[in-house]
Amino acid sequence: MWLSLIVLLPLAAVVDRSLEGGLSSFWESVSSRQSVAALRFTLLISLGVAAINAVMGTVIAWVLVRDDFRGKRLVNALIDLPFALPTIVAGLTLLALYGDAIAFTKWAVLLALLFVTLPFVVRAVQPVLMELDREMEEAASSLGASQRTTFIRVILPNLLPAIVSGVALAFARAVGEFGSIVLISGNIPFDTQVASVYAYKQLESDNISGAAAVSVVLLALSLAVLFGLRLVERWGARHDD
Repeated sequence: MWLSLIVLLPLAAVVDRSLEGGLSSFWESVSSRQSVAALRFTLLISLGVAAINAVMGTVIAWVLVRDDFRGKRLVNALIDLPFALPTIVAGLTLLALYGDAIAFTKWAVLLALLFVTLPFVVRAVQPVLMELDREMEEAASSLGASQRTTFIRVILPNLLPAIVSGVALAFARAVGEFGSIVLISGNIPFDTQVASVYAYKQLESDNISGAAAVSVVLLALSLAVLFGLRLVERWGARHDD
């Protein structure tokens, strides 16, 4: 009942509102030039953010687990800051810091999304690294494997399910992000306008069904990613066995 009240009923209401004018009206809303441009840009920028997070999130997790340095606890605590910080504050902070250089460009959107999605891969990979059996690495080294070979053949296969899980969550978050990019993106149609801001502009124009239709597409993308994540987790569980 609680899940239905908090999650399922609101989502059903959005889907119902998107179909208020019928399937033809729904298709017209999501296939307009501006809508397609916003959805395409959102998808591409989210894929770019996910790819960067896959690499840099793994590197950060590795440093936090395997290296000792002054201020390590502080750095580890700062990783979770994007979770705690209101996203509109993140957008204002980035605008104040980088406004003259990148504001109202695609780079600004990329930077804002990287900020809000930073913790996902780090927190997914970190516990796996902590529990990883170091004896396997030592055995590989004793057999003459280089550090690069040991990482690719021994460590990476164990980290891959966690990396994919973190990347999927980061992608889903980037697809629906609003607060951190609504100011810094400039919301320029066919350039820096993301789908969530486009939907908000449709609401401002009193086109509620059109906004709902775009929202349903974003919902479908997120659900597809989360469904894929469940499949990856199953694969990871079989791999562990």
